[in-house]
This record gives sequence, C-alpha cells and structure tokens, in this order.
Amino acid sequence: ATGRATGTPDEPLARKTAVARRAVEIPPPPPADPIGVLAAIGGFEHAAMVGLLLGGASLRTPVILDGVSAGAAALVARAIAPEVLAACIAGHRSAEPGHVAALNKLGLRPLVDLDLRLGEGTGALLALPMVQSTARAMHEVATFDSAGVTEK
Repeated sequence: ATGRATGTPDEPLARKTAVARRAVEIPPPPPADPIGVLAAIGGFEHAAMVGLLLGGASLRTPVILDGVSAGAAALVARAIAPEVLAACIAGHRSAEPGHVAALNKLGLRPLVDLDLRLGEGTGALLALPMVQSTARAMHEVATFDSAGVTEK
C-alpha cells in the first residue's frame, strides 16, 4: 500500500516501505478497537482527521476526503461510528495504492480520477466546485412541481 507519493526516490521509498512493514508486523490491537489501532500505528494527523470526520458527521457537514492519510482516518472513523460515511465525499482517487485500497474498503466512489499524487489537497480542491454545484442544484433549482410543469 506504500507508494512514491510526490516522486519519492528509491532509497527513501525503501525506508518508508520498511517502516510500514514493521508497523504491520507488530501484533495489532483487535479491529474492534479502532482507537487502539489508531494509537498503535497512526500519527497525530490521523487522530486529528478522525476527530474532524466524526465532528463533521455529527454536524451533518460533508467532508471531502483527499489522499492516503484521509482515507486511513476515514477507515478509523467508520470503525468508531459507521454513520460517518454519510458525511464523507471522496474528492479524488490518487495514484497511491493505499488510497485506492482505502476507498475500495470504504465503498466510496471518487468524484475525479486524475492519477494525482501531489499531497497538497489538490484533489479536494478540484472536487469542491462539483460538491458546491450539486448542493446549489439541490437547493436552488426548481422541481417540476414548483415550476408548474407536472401536467402535460
């Protein structure tokens, strides 16, 4: 699941892969303990994103996911509160194998698939106008009933 991100050269990629391999070789907490899994192999950024996803869902506020870390956080958030997925929007599918695996596991279909691996939230930035346009259409576009075109 480890990829090159923004073009990581071979040596750092090998280190990154070795660290990930060691992390998954440590006997993990049971999957029924998502906080334990987060504490064992996640970082502060993952914990912050889990909190943001749970908070967004509690406020019925959509959150656009972008990249591997957001996908990992969404997996933990879903394990804590499955209903969190109702607030998650997959902004894009990155070229990173871990991101593809996370989206597949979450059952989320990305709005765009441009083979990005930039890491600056670019996929979410590209998806945002689509989300905003959809929300406006839902709230501002007349229905057949309200426009009076229900009769032939």
